[in-house]
Amino acid sequence: MNKKQVKPKCCATGVQFAVVVARFNQNITDKLLKACLDEFARLGVCECQVQVVPVPGAFELPVTALKLALKKKIKAVICLGAVIKGQTFHYELVAQEAARGIMDVALKTGKPVVFEVLAADTVGLCLARAKDGDHDNKGASAARAAFDMANTLDNCSYA
Repeated sequence: MNKKQVKPKCCATGVQFAVVVARFNQNITDKLLKACLDEFARLGVCECQVQVVPVPGAFELPVTALKLALKKKIKAVICLGAVIKGQTFHYELVAQEAARGIMDVALKTGKPVVFEVLAADTVGLCLARAKDGDHDNKGASAARAAFDMANTLDNCSYA
């Protein structure tokens, strides 16, 4: 028997989460995005509470994440990408700068910015972390981290 996933009813609270997803290596990032959105649904977050923003590649994730994190209605931002080693060390530069930029956004805005940019030697290694229907898909774990951190920071009291 096929179990149909029940989608939560849309609520009027507005967007709370943003997902910035790189189109480069889209065969991988599409799987990450699907798992991310499915996990949000399982957590009770309705579609209208998640804004998905595609960007060309991992290098463009930080600037887009910053723009979104500065919006009052956004509680957390997720960055999804895949950078695969080629014949030069370009992939290292892209992955390192994406990581640094994404961390800078979190520290500058005080909002959770989840880094899920897969950096691997092969397509196969990335695909292993983006399996369809796998609870360990890094897109799903990104949604759980964003959800948990948004709740944690909402409940923090600062002196």
